[in-house]
Amino acid sequence: MSKNITVILPAKDEADRIGTTIEAVKSSAFVNRIIVIDDGSADQTYQTAENMGVETYRLSKNFGKGYAVNYGISKSIHNSEIIVLLDADLGDSAREVDKLIYPVLHNEADVTIAKFPQAQRKGGFGLVKNLARYGVHYHTGQMIYTSLSGQRAFKSDVLEQLGKFPLDYGIEIGMTIDILRKGYKIKEVEVNMTHRETGRDMAGFLHRGKQFYQIFKVLLRKGRKE
Repeated sequence: MSKNITVILPAKDEADRIGTTIEAVKSSAFVNRIIVIDDGSADQTYQTAENMGVETYRLSKNFGKGYAVNYGISKSIHNSEIIVLLDADLGDSAREVDKLIYPVLHNEADVTIAKFPQAQRKGGFGLVKNLARYGVHYHTGQMIYTSLSGQRAFKSDVLEQLGKFPLDYGIEIGMTIDILRKGYKIKEVEVNMTHRETGRDMAGFLHRGKQFYQIFKVLLRKGRKE
């Protein structure tokens, strides 16, 4: 089954992992295009990706993950039948990408979302996850346990119907609500993927606090559109 399948990797200061992630995606049985969006990195992320022979774009400054994703979609939406979003820090575990693609390729779902194994490191206290989970349920009536996951595969016509996404940490929640409201089918897929985890230190709590605030803003905006 031959289809144009593109993987988009938004990346910020991932020079130490982007190469391994790209190499892992290249092993896919389905992917025939990889796009890296360097979101204003201060390290060698752009050069590393470009040297690996993949399509690479460098943004002039750090605009945020949502902006980078929107940019990558604009470069691929018109000539891809399936588009996959992956984090650049997955490393070798990005080899699991085909588990996300298969159900979309075979029309078992319009969108798939990766369900990661249990975290090895203690993080927060579940506030952000619960806000995301129950916020999506409130707006759609459906319970999606992986609504924070950035590892997703889409039929490209789904993305065309959704338009632009939020530019900050609310991107996954915003797109999940829009997908379900439009009647598309989401399938959560168990994968053996791993990436950087935030711990119970000051940096981790600040990160999750920013996440919580930005997700809450998206949920409020979605409510006003009812």
